[in-house]
Amino acid sequence: MEDRDTGARAPEVGASSASPGPSGSGTASWQQRRPSELRSVNGEAGDATRNQKSKPKKRRKRRRGRKVFARDETRPQENRSPTPGKAADPAVEANPPPDSVVSLLVPAPRPEQGTRRPPARELPVFAALDLGTNNCRLLVAVPTRHGQFRVIDAFSRIVRLGEGLTANGRLGQPAMDRAVEALKVCGDKLRGRKIKKARLIATEACRSAENGVEFLERVEREAGLKLEIIDRQTEARLAVSGCGSLVERDTQGVVLFDIGGGSSEIALIDLTGRRSPRLANHIVSWTSLPVGVVSLAERFGGRTVTREIFAAMVDDVAGRLAAFDGRDRLSHLKASPNFHLLGTSGTVTTLAGVHLDLERYDRRRVDGLWMDRDSVDRMVERLVGWDFQQRCANPCIGADRADLVLAGCAILEAIRAVWPSERLRVADRGLREGILSELMADDGVWRNDGRGRA
Repeated sequence: MEDRDTGARAPEVGASSASPGPSGSGTASWQQRRPSELRSVNGEAGDATRNQKSKPKKRRKRRRGRKVFARDETRPQENRSPTPGKAADPAVEANPPPDSVVSLLVPAPRPEQGTRRPPARELPVFAALDLGTNNCRLLVAVPTRHGQFRVIDAFSRIVRLGEGLTANGRLGQPAMDRAVEALKVCGDKLRGRKIKKARLIATEACRSAENGVEFLERVEREAGLKLEIIDRQTEARLAVSGCGSLVERDTQGVVLFDIGGGSSEIALIDLTGRRSPRLANHIVSWTSLPVGVVSLAERFGGRTVTREIFAAMVDDVAGRLAAFDGRDRLSHLKASPNFHLLGTSGTVTTLAGVHLDLERYDRRRVDGLWMDRDSVDRMVERLVGWDFQQRCANPCIGADRADLVLAGCAILEAIRAVWPSERLRVADRGLREGILSELMADDGVWRNDGRGRA
């Protein structure tokens, strides 16, 4: 079961999808020629001048902005192809120093069309892996403009590691086998690159399972990867860090939520004071609900969901939110037009895809999309009215998510009831992007790069 993902198709992360991509890698300046390819003005060129009267008339022509003299009967074969199996020498510069001319007998070879000059420096490579209750995801990226990066490799697969965890309290053998196979692929990708820094995390499934630590020991033996189980506060902070560029400068307050497979993280962000480059510094309250799309669907059923069952799921999540002491920390901003919700999860990206009526999920159109209150209402109502086969048939849901999407909608509706907002922004990004942003910032790759602040 392959999961949709940004992959290498998303050239740059850290800005909304409407932002222009990076200008490309740096280029080196080629200023030297080989001595055999140059002649001084006092060399052959001087001899040619002295023998001017005894030689045939010369034709003057221009090539690439410089003068080249050639005898009519012995013209250099300028368009001659390079020797088979050999590339043209890239060290030959198109514009030589003004005090030199090309040899009459040895024309300067041109670089082959399409030959790229090497970058001025090799960019450091960073990696982030997130093993969740439902998905195994990897991103490998290099830094670009300040606060942004370009994905050079990615992997995502639905493994359902938390399958049966709610009932048994343990990770099941088939689920662990699926996860290990996916992690082996990730391990091969990481070992195939020169990674400067990486962070590999496991979340709710490994956090709550009795055999979570035992499973990660197996992962280290078989896949060669050492994962860390992060706590819920760290998970919430990383989700916020991954979405910083989707919060605009005039925003005063945001409720960011990440609906996962086994837990749902919610962070309240107050931006009325001086803005810090790191969005996570503005978290004034947060919570992690021990409920996600997998755990909720297993308790209430995911295939056949009546309106009564859906309402019961919403009530279950609402009861958990009622126990959140910091839920009112943004009450003074909820009526502001500069307050909004920001969702980073498969639930909201699925809603966005259905809303756009996409024939195939397209991250470029979904990431950063704004949806108003009425649009979200219509999409939730539409999904609740579909049966399992109709959900399977939708290209933005598919069979892998058809039994989970309504549980996600129930969590979303409970969140919207507590923090009503006229606008919801959709983020197809999250923990991995947050990890990469923090790794790069801590490493100082954007420090003093002359490109402004994040």
